[in-house]
Amino acid sequence: MQTNIILLALAGITIAACGARHENDAPEELNIKPGYLGDISSKTYDGASDDLLTAGLGKTGLAGAVPAYADPASPTAAELRRNAIHANYRAVLDISANSGYGTLYGPNVDAKGVAGAGEGRIAGSEYLAYGDGNVTLMVQVPAGFDVKNPCIVTGTSSGSRGIYGAIGSAGEWGLKNNCAVAYADKGSGTGLYTFDDDSVNLQSGLRSTRAAAGQNAIFAPTLSDAERNAFASAYPGRVAFKHAHSQQNPEKDWGKATLQAVEFAFYVLNEKYGTLARDNKSHIIVLTPKNTITIASSISNGAGSALLAAEQDTKGLITGVAASEPQIQPKSASGYTVRQGAAAVTGQGKSLFDYSTYAALYQPCIAATAAAPGRCSALVAKGLLNGGDLTAQQTDAKARLKAYGWLADADVLQAAHAGTNILVAVTYAYAYGKFSVTDKVCGFTFAQTDATGAPVALTAAQKAASFATQNGIIGSVVYEDSVGGAKAYPFGVSPSNSQADQSLDGFLCLRSLATGVDAVTGAALSGALATQSARVRAGVAEVAASGNLKGKPAIIVHGRSDTLIPVNFASRAYLGLNASVEGSASKLRYIEVSNANHFDSFANALPASVVPLHLYLFRALDAMLANLRSSATPLPPSQVVRTVTRVDNTTPITVANLPPLASAPAAANVISVSGTTVAVPD
Repeated sequence: MQTNIILLALAGITIAACGARHENDAPEELNIKPGYLGDISSKTYDGASDDLLTAGLGKTGLAGAVPAYADPASPTAAELRRNAIHANYRAVLDISANSGYGTLYGPNVDAKGVAGAGEGRIAGSEYLAYGDGNVTLMVQVPAGFDVKNPCIVTGTSSGSRGIYGAIGSAGEWGLKNNCAVAYADKGSGTGLYTFDDDSVNLQSGLRSTRAAAGQNAIFAPTLSDAERNAFASAYPGRVAFKHAHSQQNPEKDWGKATLQAVEFAFYVLNEKYGTLARDNKSHIIVLTPKNTITIASSISNGAGSALLAAEQDTKGLITGVAASEPQIQPKSASGYTVRQGAAAVTGQGKSLFDYSTYAALYQPCIAATAAAPGRCSALVAKGLLNGGDLTAQQTDAKARLKAYGWLADADVLQAAHAGTNILVAVTYAYAYGKFSVTDKVCGFTFAQTDATGAPVALTAAQKAASFATQNGIIGSVVYEDSVGGAKAYPFGVSPSNSQADQSLDGFLCLRSLATGVDAVTGAALSGALATQSARVRAGVAEVAASGNLKGKPAIIVHGRSDTLIPVNFASRAYLGLNASVEGSASKLRYIEVSNANHFDSFANALPASVVPLHLYLFRALDAMLANLRSSATPLPPSQVVRTVTRVDNTTPITVANLPPLASAPAAANVISVSGTTVAVPD
């Protein structure tokens, strides 16, 4: 055989890199590790003492208190993984009493939706590696993976969460359905950097100095020692984190990260299940996109990543998409029309930075009290709000948000979202503009703060546990330009009016970055602010979605009451853009769920107004898998699902509150696409 290979090579006949050929045999296609993958670590869990889904905690442990560390000053990597899974699972689900946890969803509820008495632990193997830009990638392969009926589901993290950010959403569904799950932290993650000790997170969650970590840090800012020391001295207690401060605008690569996670999954699966090649080192590829179903999924930012991955897929890696409440930004707000009932909606297709900076102005007013009305009165003084008293001002603030594109369904949630949209506005200003932490964009930095709003340093124990406790966006935005010195934004006093208005000057600055004009006067920006605005808006353009899913079947689920990612800005507009691009070739379906919002926890806080959305992601995934396995099972039509809220949270949520997707929805519930017009019923 070796002689034959040499003779063929001398004759100029190329021997495929994928493998050699036996006489009378087909060539071996060797499993080659993708070049962008770093070192791969792996561990197998028995499903009893530890597992893939619950880190050994089971259904009961996930619902319980935060597990303690044997030594809080020095938690182990296994303890950090356990606590990260505990925190991330609970962050995206409502596990309060009567929420449906343990009856409709949860580790003990099987793939068919049947609740069992067990703890729901899942045995299998977990693999970790860095991809491009130190994006953390992970693959979980359950022990029940069926190599004869293979499937992969993506679990790109929601929000700015770390690698376990989708464990309770796409991760749980995939593991229960015996699919491999391909996770990515998409370049955000928990990469917390602290200036005072020059320390970083490693992929394992452990802390290290920046110098010792080198390329193994999840994130380390590009600063010289002199720059670090100067900043740490001038701004003690401040921190940096990957999503905001990597200077890479990671969102532009979220689709790429998701696709790389899928390729990592194929590599892992073929190493695990492929037979050894004749060299007794390499494995032969047995699983490919042609014989494996791959569903791009997840929620929020992870769902947006799934759609972007499907758009950018040039290798046929993705078979279909099932995504919930996607943070997706259509490249155009024109060329299509979205109607609700008889009227065209307002604000279709706005960018995240546009609407989050608008919300950051008005939601704090809606959340104000008579004892602290500063934001409302300051907006009135600047001509940005009307009303002679607090009630009238708050009514006007809600009206302005609705005129901008929020639905009336979101009114009950506007006040509760003030802090969230502020975190989004500041974080994404840094990310889109690719600014350094030392740039102090619009006067904002990040730090832990005390009860007075003063920045304070993280303790050693807080740093040590940061991999498990941080969600990728640090909870305290500090306004450095506050009169009298730096304060957490709720305590900030604006220089322009010397009023305690929750740092309004800083948020007007962010709004100016979004629009390119002065937020108060409407005049064109100049100087440094104009330059910063151009950088931010260029970053926004980098993340825009094309709307072209290339004929892939897809289901988007979104809550009508979503106040963080309103449907007019995202899913409804994406459906319209997709119609304008793909036309009749589109296989996109859109499910809009009444009374559902972005955060399932509000179903417990506001039971008379909100139901959990989570179950509808699982139903969409069920429907997508059934369709991909048998074309005789059609996708559900686009529709509004009319849910039923509860009187109070002492009443359990049941399937009566959360009706199934209809195979033939009533006419009053049909969402239709005619040409480039999307029609959503009231």
